[in-house]
Amino acid sequence: MTTALAPWLKVRLPGGENFARIKAVSRARGLHTVCEEARCPNIAECWGAGTATFMILGEECTRGCRFCAVSSAARPGPPDASEPENLGRTLAGMNLDYAVVTTVCRDDLPDQGAGHIARSIEAARRLSPSTKIEILVQDFRGEAGPLRAVLAAAPDVLSHNIETVERLSPRVRDARAGYAQSIELLRRARSISPGTPTKSSLMLGLGEEPGEIVEALKDLRAAGVSIVTLGQYLRPTRSPRHLPVERYVEPAEFGRYEEIARNMGFQFVASGPFVRSSYRAGEVFLGAGLQPGARSGAGAGLS
Repeated sequence: MTTALAPWLKVRLPGGENFARIKAVSRARGLHTVCEEARCPNIAECWGAGTATFMILGEECTRGCRFCAVSSAARPGPPDASEPENLGRTLAGMNLDYAVVTTVCRDDLPDQGAGHIARSIEAARRLSPSTKIEILVQDFRGEAGPLRAVLAAAPDVLSHNIETVERLSPRVRDARAGYAQSIELLRRARSISPGTPTKSSLMLGLGEEPGEIVEALKDLRAAGVSIVTLGQYLRPTRSPRHLPVERYVEPAEFGRYEEIARNMGFQFVASGPFVRSSYRAGEVFLGAGLQPGARSGAGAGLS
C-alpha cells in the first residue's frame, strides 16, 4: 500500500467559461455528470474543452464496488421520466459531436433500467442527430434481454468496463459483478450487433501483476473488443469502503501496455496515469474516420 502521491499525478484545477457553462446546463436540466460523481481527475481538461460524460438513472447505485465514489443505495428513487428528453435537449444545446452516457446499476428495477437507457439514446438521436452516442452500461447481471434492448436503440459504441484483472475482481467489484460475466457481456454485444464497436477499461495500481494485465487484454480482444483504455486507480476517499492504492504505475509502464495492446490488434488504445474510460472518447472514435451523421456500422473500420 502507498500513501504518497506520485509526482507525475498533477492536474490543473477546474475553471473557465466552458466548465461553468456545462455545470450550469447540467444542473438546470437536473442531469448528473459522472465527471463530478466519480471525481474524475480530467474534469478540468474535458469540461474546459466543452465535453462531458452524463450519468443517467439517478445518482445512487445499487452496487457497492470498492473503487467507486458514486453513492450506493439498496432502493434508489425511481428514474426521472423526463431525463431522456432533458439529455437530448442538453446535447443539442451544447452542439456536441460526441457524448458518453453512463449509468448507475439499477438491480432494483425489473429491466435493470434498460428501457430508460434505450429511451435516452433514442431521445438523443432525435433531438441531437449529429451527436455520436457512446453508452457505458452495467453488466445487467449477465442477462441478455436488457443488453438487447439497449443495442436495439443503436448506440454508436457499447462500452462496459471489466475494471481490474480476474484475480482481483471479487475484492474490487460488487459481489453481483464478475470478471467472466463482464467478458461474456462484451462478447454477447458483438454477437448481437456486430456493427457496434465495443470498448472496455482497466484500472491499474490495485495489486495486479504485469502478466495478469496482459491476460486481461487477451480476454478482451478474444471477446471482440476494439477500444481499450488503461489508467491509474486513485482512491476516491479515505473511507474503509474504498481500497487503498497499492502502487502508482509509472508513465513508461503505461506506454508498454499500450504497445502490447496495439500489437494484439486493438484498433484504439489509450494508456496513461490519468486516462479514464471516457477520456477523449470523441477523439478516439471520430478518429476512426466516422463523420457526424454517419452510422457506426457503415465504415467505422473497427473490428
